Amino acid sequence: MKSLKVQSFILISIGFILGMSEFIIVGIINNLADSFHVGISNVGFLVTMFAIFYALVTPILTILVGEHRLKRVMLLLLSIFTISNIMTAVANSFLILSLSRVLNAVVAGITVSIAITFAAVIAPRDKRAWLISWVFSGYSVASVFGVPIGTWISDQIGWRWAFWLIVLISVVITGMFMVSLPGNLRQGKAKSLGEQFSLFKDPRILLGICLPILNLGGVYVVYTYLRPIVTSGLHFPTSFVTPFLFVFGLASLFSNQYSGRLANRDGLKSMVTVFGIQAVTMLAISLLFGLPWAALAALIIMGLTMYLLNSPMQIFYLAVAEKDYPQSMVLASSLISIFNNVGIAVGSATGGVLFNHLGLKSLGYSGAIYTVVALVLLIVLNRVRRRFD
Repeated sequence: MKSLKVQSFILISIGFILGMSEFIIVGIINNLADSFHVGISNVGFLVTMFAIFYALVTPILTILVGEHRLKRVMLLLLSIFTISNIMTAVANSFLILSLSRVLNAVVAGITVSIAITFAAVIAPRDKRAWLISWVFSGYSVASVFGVPIGTWISDQIGWRWAFWLIVLISVVITGMFMVSLPGNLRQGKAKSLGEQFSLFKDPRILLGICLPILNLGGVYVVYTYLRPIVTSGLHFPTSFVTPFLFVFGLASLFSNQYSGRLANRDGLKSMVTVFGIQAVTMLAISLLFGLPWAALAALIIMGLTMYLLNSPMQIFYLAVAEKDYPQSMVLASSLISIFNNVGIAVGSATGGVLFNHLGLKSLGYSGAIYTVVALVLLIVLNRVRRRFD
């Protein structure tokens, strides 16, 4: 039970269950607001809080991993992840719900980072970008199937059952990981914490970490409030939310998969065009509120572009670390997930403020601003990269 196909399936499944647990809030935001008698923006803040803790704690845990066997670390992390979802399922107050999401966020970042490290090691070099893109695609598969199914369960029999489903899947994945992945994998030895963090002295890395922040910062201004946009802004019925989330998830799955293809042919150059399209799409979302179906089409296009940066950026981080900072491989593997979540925190917080003060129509405009800044920095990064080639 140790073939590459089986190991790949397990690593992708880890991405799936992490994504389902993180993204399910978007689909059940109204249900949670009703259950705990809080405002929608308060539940939206759970997304911001999750992302903040994810981004802050992941690099610290990455350092603490040190030379420990990554398989043992992963099994511990998956166990804590399961416990956090049990806490969510039984939460009897918004405080307990919030604490369970914090615990979930604390382990989620390092979990996906180690999964990516395993992917980079077990895959042949010519399949590395493919497998890494599929680990990220586990999140998109969660958007296609996990979030719509969880949303449907929440609407039909209660949101707690959606988290019990996540617990069940987590237990199965943990067992499969335990018997299938190699047990001798460790990251390179570092002489000090400063040596691991020396990665951040590289100007390519410093510019590179800004891109996922701005990319998902722009997207999550809108995405966090997708359900209110569809129902309150565009006036579609609640029953329309689940099928729309399914279609949006398909778009994001394509985004992750095509991201892998971009990575195989220097995708950072192609992202200049992608960011241009994304900025126009963001503007269209706000401008087309009077044309609901056109606005939905713009939302789907946003889904098609939102993850295209992932694999090119991840391959870029790993290439820099492998050549110049081998002691920081796990840290490099975690950068895209860390700074994606910084972007999620920035975007969801921005969306919450705009939602409360300016309304749903303002969200797309703000998202476009973030994307335009990302486009400018990408052009600068591509010029800096040429100096190191």
